[in-house]
Amino acid sequence: MIDKEILKENLNNTLLETNFSQLGELYRGKVRDNYIQKYKNKRILIASDRLSAFDRVITTIPFKGQLLNQVSNFWFDKTADIAPNHVIGVPDPNVTIAKECKPFPIEMVVRGYITGSAWRAYKKGEAVSGIKFPEGLKKHQKLPETTITPSTKEEKGIHDEPISREEIIEQGIVDKDVYEQVEEYVYKLFEFGQNYCAKNNLILVDCKYEFGLTADDEIVLIDEIHTPDASRFWILDTYQEKFDKGEEPDILDKEFFRGWLMEQAFMGDGEIPDIPDDIRIELAQRYVKSYEIITGKEFSPALGNIKERIKKNLNL
Repeated sequence: MIDKEILKENLNNTLLETNFSQLGELYRGKVRDNYIQKYKNKRILIASDRLSAFDRVITTIPFKGQLLNQVSNFWFDKTADIAPNHVIGVPDPNVTIAKECKPFPIEMVVRGYITGSAWRAYKKGEAVSGIKFPEGLKKHQKLPETTITPSTKEEKGIHDEPISREEIIEQGIVDKDVYEQVEEYVYKLFEFGQNYCAKNNLILVDCKYEFGLTADDEIVLIDEIHTPDASRFWILDTYQEKFDKGEEPDILDKEFFRGWLMEQAFMGDGEIPDIPDDIRIELAQRYVKSYEIITGKEFSPALGNIKERIKKNLNL
């Protein structure tokens, strides 16, 4: 595990955003700065250290961009034979060069357990993306079957909303045959992720996937995969005992931070509360821990000026 002092020393050495106009047309997402090179059918994605929650950018976390980019590309490599993806190369710890794609305006949220927003809806007796879960479920219980609950893909700062499979197809948001292919990819990717994580004492609880079309009309996985930003992880060997006692599972993702924000009466609307340094350090440690457990590798932080290193590695 990374020395806590290194994290403290780098609390002010984080990448909030980039402005490399020579790279192409800039689109700034919640976490990634995207530079689009339409004439090359390429996109350069720079993973910043921004942390988002409740569809708002909240703060920055030391080394988060590097960790996010590296763990995502670990999974892209592992799953390339299950679903084609957009990756061309990784020239810098924070950077991925990818095929330019037309993203589908939906996120494929897949759930193995009833928790998070699905649990909050379930307690109110509400359906999620048109799906009614069985009666009698307990919080954090494993679902009878893996379930896809799609959501809309909104602009930064606007809440994504659940949408049903039927609505997506009926409204022509995605063609039926395309949606069915995406669905097949999602089930296979999630099954692989769950099985791989189980070998490392983790439960892949739920996650979201995004897909798009390349210039050659190939459906590919884009954005990120099985990262702490896009997924929820629990520790496997303590789950059952804690579930039986009605206790919260041991978590490895940023879900604890959502809980902390809710304790500050923040759920996405209004003024963002000040984030103490110890919370930022705790988050950084969780990102490092998840990277090391998932990949089986010790995290090696890239120290120094982040922007200058990126410019050098991209020959800017």
